[in-house]
Amino acid sequence: MPGMLRYPNIDPVAISLGPLDIHWYGVMYAIGFGLAWWLGRLRARRADTPVSPAALDDLLLYGAVGVVLGGRMGYALFYANTSLLADPLAILRIWEGGMAFHGGLIGVIVAMTLYAWRHGIRPLALGDFVAPLIAPGLAAGRLGNFINGELWGAPTNLPWGMVYPPLAPEPRHPSQLYEMALEGIVLFLLVWWVSRVPRPTGLVTGLFLAGYGVARFVVEWVRLPDAHIGYLLGDWLTMGQLLSAPMIVVGLALMAWALRTSPTNKETA
Repeated sequence: MPGMLRYPNIDPVAISLGPLDIHWYGVMYAIGFGLAWWLGRLRARRADTPVSPAALDDLLLYGAVGVVLGGRMGYALFYANTSLLADPLAILRIWEGGMAFHGGLIGVIVAMTLYAWRHGIRPLALGDFVAPLIAPGLAAGRLGNFINGELWGAPTNLPWGMVYPPLAPEPRHPSQLYEMALEGIVLFLLVWWVSRVPRPTGLVTGLFLAGYGVARFVVEWVRLPDAHIGYLLGDWLTMGQLLSAPMIVVGLALMAWALRTSPTNKETA
């Protein structure tokens, strides 16, 4: 096919140091956590945030544990067959892939709730602090999916369709790059812009939840479902859409609640 793109067949191993292989997927997670730390430092300097720069390292440790444990457990629960359950230590081998965002989100919520309780912070206020830090890590993770050659889209005739030889000769949607753009870059710019000034508690958290849910739901239309799961309803509903729909509902409800209960609205009611 003239003009079609071909997958560059990137080696998933970034660096080999003797017997130690450092995978690009792990590098992307390190980049994501590094960006979260840097952005968190910027936000922690503001007077209206509940986290001080000195407390940021502790907060990110909680978040990292929540992401890894929640992401791996979520994958085992929502997507994996019994192989991961039969090998519990595989939950630590994140460079092999097999991370579920929705599981990671649950893990982060649990970790942040625990952190908020221990430090006397309102959970939603902490959520508003953390939400703008997440999307760059999602972008890095989706780039890791692309490098690993996983989570491909359905066949397409669009000029940017990409041929991935292990699947079939026809070009496919590079759905990992779509998700990198929407879940990562666009969502980050939106949430960061909204959170640049003080907002009603819960608004930024709700915006992130709804924004991610919409972005993921849309891309799932052109992303192939996991082969061992397939479509859940007809030939369109995927597990990713099923898990993202509640995020949209909860996010919109949280935004509406935040706006309704803000002090400004009460004063003008």
